[in-house]
Amino acid sequence: MNQNITRVSELIICLVLFEVGSTTLFLLGGEAKQDAWLAVLIGALLGLFLLLLHLAIHRQNPSLDLFLLFRRYMGKYLGTCINLMFVGYFTYETSRNLRDLGELTVMTLLNQTPMWIIILITILVISNNVRYGPEIFFLICVVLFPFMLFTYMVIGILIPASGLIHYDFMFPILENGLKPVLKTAIPDIVSFPFGQTVLFLVFYPLATKGRNLSRAVIISYIVVALFLTLFNQLNILVLGPKIAANSTLPLLETVQLIQLAEVFERMDALFIMILFLGLGIKMTAFFNGAVIGLERITGVRSKKWILPLGAIILGLSFLSPNYTYHMEIGRVVAVKYWWPIFQFVLPLLLFVIMLIRKPKKK
Repeated sequence: MNQNITRVSELIICLVLFEVGSTTLFLLGGEAKQDAWLAVLIGALLGLFLLLLHLAIHRQNPSLDLFLLFRRYMGKYLGTCINLMFVGYFTYETSRNLRDLGELTVMTLLNQTPMWIIILITILVISNNVRYGPEIFFLICVVLFPFMLFTYMVIGILIPASGLIHYDFMFPILENGLKPVLKTAIPDIVSFPFGQTVLFLVFYPLATKGRNLSRAVIISYIVVALFLTLFNQLNILVLGPKIAANSTLPLLETVQLIQLAEVFERMDALFIMILFLGLGIKMTAFFNGAVIGLERITGVRSKKWILPLGAIILGLSFLSPNYTYHMEIGRVVAVKYWWPIFQFVLPLLLFVIMLIRKPKKK
């Protein structure tokens, strides 16, 4: 894979859309009730420290991606083992987003269509995108960015304009103290969505040199964190903390309530469209990370891994017998026990070893 094949701006746009991705599909920090906004901000702040760790790793050796870094600093055998674990992580995340898209489609648009058909068509489309490499994927993100930005802006304006906001749902603040907020934020919100930026250690070396990549990444991360906090809190302010926490698709229910001058109605169709795009972007990013990892491990070109890995992703998406079990594994088990290993433990170990093995300047 060639180095320096994309602009920093393209990489940043991809990072923004990746972070938003499927996040608006769920309510973050629902257990904190009206203090969900505090939980998201705390999770974003801790996620920023993870991002700084990832950027520090990249700055130590900007020409190597995540897989090459582990191979170089951890040795051939241990490095390969860890790389295979990261490939598994990226592959499973792709399958989870694939299942989310299938469930969303059945619940909102095609309730008479078998889910396996929806998922099969989706994985074929995503696989075709991955076939052209990350540089084309970044360009697609650039094309989709204005549309998604405009749509979220319209929704963000129409919700308060429709008189749906009830600010009393925010109070009392910290009714049960700070403990429930911290318990919700750590590690759940840190792991999803903020810790997932570890994937971009695969993509940072692709950016052209001579630009301040770290600064651009940090600024975009902060903007996205504030955006997600705002939209997450809109669910609480419109539906109330109890209804929002128990809703399967809280922001969709909020958008369905928009009625303004008998002109702006049925905004849910537009919102579902950008949800599909967000899920597709997240799937493609993780899929790209997985095939690049297999290329690094085996030396076989990434294109040859797309078909077998796509079949594995298709199979993994059907592991959960129903949506409730799917959510239980993803939002309870994975974010608490599995993902922190890949997002924090292994990167921190890598960074420490890099510092130890760094040659001293004369």
